[in-house]
Amino acid sequence: MGPMKQPTVAPDVERESDIHEVVEADRPWLVIVWNDPINLMTYVTYVFQKLFGYPYEKAHKLMLDVHYKGKAVVSSGPREKAEMDCFRLHGYGLWATLSKSE
Repeated sequence: MGPMKQPTVAPDVERESDIHEVVEADRPWLVIVWNDPINLMTYVTYVFQKLFGYPYEKAHKLMLDVHYKGKAVVSSGPREKAEMDCFRLHGYGLWATLSKSE
């Protein structure tokens, strides 16, 4: 009789994927507004105040980022909230997209 073989234990793959999914779920979605040649800076500031309740100073700074840097992250959160924010921005004629945070 030869030596006894030890049973092989498979790695706990399911557990690793569960952890990965939790980490993915915790990463918020970002709402990005992009610069466009149509909307006036005062209008963009107004939209940020109206939609997000931002004080003038914050809305104005975000608008300047859009204007000079080409884009700004204006809100973040769960996918459903980010999609709604993006939809509402489109309703005001702004160019907005979603992105998963890193």
